Amino acid sequence: MKILLKTEVEQDYKTVYARFDRDLFVALKPPLLPLELKRFDGSKTGDEVHIRLGKGFLSQDWNAKIVEDKVTETEAYFIDEGIKLPFFLKDWQHKHRIIRTESGATIIDDIEYKTPTLLTDYLIYPIMWLQFAARKPVYKKYFRNKM
Repeated sequence: MKILLKTEVEQDYKTVYARFDRDLFVALKPPLLPLELKRFDGSKTGDEVHIRLGKGFLSQDWNAKIVEDKVTETEAYFIDEGIKLPFFLKDWQHKHRIIRTESGATIIDDIEYKTPTLLTDYLIYPIMWLQFAARKPVYKKYFRNKM
C-alpha cells in the first residue's frame, strides 16, 4: 500500500531538512498512541531509529534504518526501512522528501507498507493515513517562519 502526503511549510528546504532531528521526531508522535523513543541516531545513511509502540505485554518494537540520504539543489531526502516491525507489518519504507519551493518547502511523506495479507493492507490503511496526516499541523507549526 502507498500513502503520499504533502505539507507546505514556510522555511527553506535545507533548513527544514537539517531540523529533521530528535526534537521533531518527538513532536510528531501520533496522538493517542503510547510511543517510547528508544534510539535516535539521526537521518543520515546508516543511522537507526528504535521505538516501542504500546505499553506492557502489548508493546511492539519498531526499528528502522536510514538506507539513503541526499541533498540536491532542489530537494533533500532520506529513506528509512523497517528492520524490526510490529506484528501487523511485513515491510516498511518511508521516503521523507523536502522539496524547494518559491515560498519555502514542501514536505512529502512517501510511504509504502505491506501487512501479512492484502486484506489487512486495506484494513489498516485508514489508521496509517490518519497517523501520518496528523503530522501536517505539527510540520506547519514547527517550521513556521519567525521573521
